Amino acid sequence: MRLVDPYVNLYKKIGYTFVEPANLQMALTHRSANKKHNERLEFLGDAILGMIIAKELFERFPSQPEGKLTRMRSNLVKGDTLAILAREFDLGDLLLLGPGELKSGGFRRDSILADALEAIIGAIYLEGGLSQCEPIVLQWFAARLAELDPLLVSKDDKTRLQEYLQARKLPLPIYEVSEITGQSHEQIFYVECSVEGLDKPTIGKGNSRRKAEQKAARQAFEKLSNAG
Repeated sequence: MRLVDPYVNLYKKIGYTFVEPANLQMALTHRSANKKHNERLEFLGDAILGMIIAKELFERFPSQPEGKLTRMRSNLVKGDTLAILAREFDLGDLLLLGPGELKSGGFRRDSILADALEAIIGAIYLEGGLSQCEPIVLQWFAARLAELDPLLVSKDDKTRLQEYLQARKLPLPIYEVSEITGQSHEQIFYVECSVEGLDKPTIGKGNSRRKAEQKAARQAFEKLSNAG
């Protein structure tokens, strides 16, 4: 009797059937569950995703400058967006997590869901190459790409702070992780942002270094703007 592939429903949702289900299983395996986990696939998938979206934006918006294209790409491939897509595919139900992550609700955590989605992109690329991976990824993002309006894409806080400083010919900000608390599955990052013009660094807090940096940058920008 032929065994039923446990990922059949997911294949339908993502638009791709893995030749080797073990490749998908690896993409869904968090480091808390096994020494062989999805972080290398996530690294690859992140790069592939960025390239696919960059190419699409380059072709779709021929009159937009590099800075605007960069912000549009960042908006599309940021962790929050990837986590929403992962939930649309019900990835949380299929994640392989260690006991600690299961207990703390890791299957609902944005960062874990986003990482798994990037790992799946990496796994698809390794099996099918760019010719198969690119149209699948573009289909996932089709609705979001169609809704993109370059005039409405806002700058993130780090970009706003950087441009503020550059306009005044001041040194760029320096970000440093000052503290990391919590267990590996629920870490909290504290990041200091040092900029010329402020007596002391601003401090951002978040469940990822990226989020903490953005919060620290926002505080720095607001303080500089109010002082000026």
